[in-house]
Amino acid sequence: MNFQLSPEQKAFRAEVRAFIAERLPADIRARLRAGHPPRKEDTVIWQRILNERGWAAPHWPRKFGGAELGQLERLILLDELYRAPAPLPQVFNVMMLGPLLMKFGTAQQCEYFLPKLASLDLWFCQGFSEPGAGSDLASLRTTARLEGDKFVVNGQKIWTTTAHWADWIFALVRTDPEARKQEGISFLLIDLKSPGITIRPIYSIDGEHHLNEVFFEEVSVPLANLVGEENKGWDCAKFLLSNERAGIANIGLCRERLDRAREVATLTRQAGDRLIDDPKLRNELAGLDAEIRALEVTNLRFLLTPSAQQELPAFPSVLKLKGVELQQEINALLARLAGIDGLERRDAEDTTHGPLTPRYFYSRATSIYGGTNEVQKDILARALVG
Repeated sequence: MNFQLSPEQKAFRAEVRAFIAERLPADIRARLRAGHPPRKEDTVIWQRILNERGWAAPHWPRKFGGAELGQLERLILLDELYRAPAPLPQVFNVMMLGPLLMKFGTAQQCEYFLPKLASLDLWFCQGFSEPGAGSDLASLRTTARLEGDKFVVNGQKIWTTTAHWADWIFALVRTDPEARKQEGISFLLIDLKSPGITIRPIYSIDGEHHLNEVFFEEVSVPLANLVGEENKGWDCAKFLLSNERAGIANIGLCRERLDRAREVATLTRQAGDRLIDDPKLRNELAGLDAEIRALEVTNLRFLLTPSAQQELPAFPSVLKLKGVELQQEINALLARLAGIDGLERRDAEDTTHGPLTPRYFYSRATSIYGGTNEVQKDILARALVG
């Protein structure tokens, strides 16, 4: 089978690339190219620009503000956003909560929240993990008791990405403490301005503030903010997490970071010689380029082969594992090329030499989110054993 894009898909890639070149603010691109993570305002500005074309939520139905793109077109869009580089649409809004509301939400919830999710008028974070209940979500202990037309929430969430930026949180809470672990859980939408909520920062190994603890003390949540049925939140969680690994190979990101490594190696001199002229480094760059291409073809093979997703249910684990490996290798290379200069934590406006070593540190987290590498290997082992 010829794993090549069709003329229509190539035309779509050209359309996306031209749109990004014309509309992406230069200062945002420069910050990301240097290795800085996008700021909140960067993501908001760019997502609203994308939303004009329905590309903020490209897989959503048009009636909800999306573009109804197919899986391969979505992959092309994601690839071009990474390669620009440009901020990605806010994942909790677009990839997770939006599709969940379309499946389990009420008409009123869809009408109120979906436009705000696409335009980023509301920023959501995810309240799943708890102390002692990280990957084992069924062990969560945050409770919500029903009192009339409201729930009263008590408990704690941890590792909550961007909670300090967020307006709302979607959270799993235990509404029936007597039920079995996977039962008695409900899915709530909670306004983070509600009295009784405290957010505390967690600083990760790169020295940045991505993560948080969120505490709930007698927090009132209207019954209307329940998604799906009471005590059936596990169904919501399974549906939501099935969307989390979409595009997890991050081929475009690998290509953009490898291009940046070539750029750094070209601009950096050691003992008067450019690093890019070192034959060993050139071989390393060529090897990484070949591996990215192999991963890209493998991804296309999976998407373009009829019924492949049914016949090869463990295949996304292959893409996730190899994608993570390449991201970490390329970030390690960038940190090595930057040397001492890459150790500095630089202001986001400094685009001469970004925080490449801290970014390498943070890349270690790719082994965890979207399903840990160990879990992916278990999935592959079960598939191979049969």
